[in-house]
Amino acid sequence: QVQLVESGGGLVQAGGSLRLSCAASGSIFNVADMAWYRQFPGKERELVAIISRNRTTDYADSVKGRFTISRNNSKKSVYLQMNNLKPEDTAVYYCNGIITYYGGTALITDRFWGQGTQVTVSS
Repeated sequence: QVQLVESGGGLVQAGGSLRLSCAASGSIFNVADMAWYRQFPGKERELVAIISRNRTTDYADSVKGRFTISRNNSKKSVYLQMNNLKPEDTAVYYCNGIITYYGGTALITDRFWGQGTQVTVSS
């Protein structure tokens, strides 16, 4: 089984920074695409940033230029550096991993989620 453990959330003032960490168990991390999602109260979970196993990245428009996703394969960890935080960034942030593989002739996608960590940005 794969487990994702998150840390680094907290309370900061607008303009401040936080660095979220996600540590993965198991031996499949190096072939996984990793992402950070966030969820606002009463809303659907939305993608914030993603980094592929080949280290290509993509970001939601709302965080471009402020957030940076990275990974360290030797530590089996993924990070989200969050700078210039805004009150509208307040949400629960989730680490996500995706493994895609063939089981026989069928393409299978397995998803793994962390427990979530609260980020609160005050005005």
